[in-house]
Amino acid sequence: MRILVINGPNLNMLGKRDPEHYGTQTLDSIERTLSQSAQELGCELTFFQSNHEGEIIDFIQKETPVSSGILINPGALTHYGYSLRDALADSGLPVVEVHLSNIFAREDWRRQSVMADAAIGQVTGFRAESYHLGLTALVNHIRSQSQ
Repeated sequence: MRILVINGPNLNMLGKRDPEHYGTQTLDSIERTLSQSAQELGCELTFFQSNHEGEIIDFIQKETPVSSGILINPGALTHYGYSLRDALADSGLPVVEVHLSNIFAREDWRRQSVMADAAIGQVTGFRAESYHLGLTALVNHIRSQSQ
């Protein structure tokens, strides 16, 4: 089972960017610990980060045929990335949306996710643990669908 782990704009700046909301872990450290979780869950992860919506869409379209699911933190694209939302829906893969901060407890404009209806679920507000919870839920969902 191969899972795409996608991170959107500014997530390459984790560890330096607003630690009160996003914590102090870097994206590299999150990916390392997530890889350990993946081994325990018996799945393979392919990581991708871009600050450009089109690059993320190209990656999804290229990798969908050889993947089982998508774990995504769309960053700010969460709130306005309609073409990314369509690419997620068009992939036909189960998608779990994750966020480090609780987007529903922040500014009004952050409370809207245009990705939500393309996802089977969201995990928000647990900082780096959001990725681990989301990955576990996604893998369990994929396994339950193949039974």
